[in-house]
Amino acid sequence: MKSIETKRTIISALQPLDAPFIYSLLNSPGWLRFIGDRGIRTLDDARNFIINGPMKSYQDNGFGLCLVQEKESGNKMGLCGLLKREQLDNLDLGFAFLPEYHGKGYAKEAATAMINYAREALKLNYLLAFTDADNIRSIQLLEKLGFVFDKMIPWPNSEDLKLFAINLSLYASE
Repeated sequence: MKSIETKRTIISALQPLDAPFIYSLLNSPGWLRFIGDRGIRTLDDARNFIINGPMKSYQDNGFGLCLVQEKESGNKMGLCGLLKREQLDNLDLGFAFLPEYHGKGYAKEAATAMINYAREALKLNYLLAFTDADNIRSIQLLEKLGFVFDKMIPWPNSEDLKLFAINLSLYASE
């Protein structure tokens, strides 16, 4: 997948050298509370997560979770991307950002770019997203992006999650 630039961000493929960032993000309070503990305890664990998760998805599917950096500073802020999961009939949009970048519009900007990529490059008609029912910030963002609540879904090793969907043929990008 090629890099995508927005007004304030650069969205690009994760590399093993991003392990320190992944270590921080996957051990942040929001990730642990709303996404879950992935057992990332060392930089080697973080590198393995990148290699066996996002990089494998790039190779197998041509897309995956991507690094989101602030264009001006180069700071690594979060992840945003498309995922193919066995449990879902369509691809889903995933995102997570370090706490210091919450509420600044970066997630919306990156997610909008990924939605446009799904519609234009992948020619998708529908896109899904899901979140913990208590993750108010993610729910609000999904609704701002045009996703509509569909139903509660069971998820392995988790409480039921809220599933959202968006019809990309009706999506009007910003």
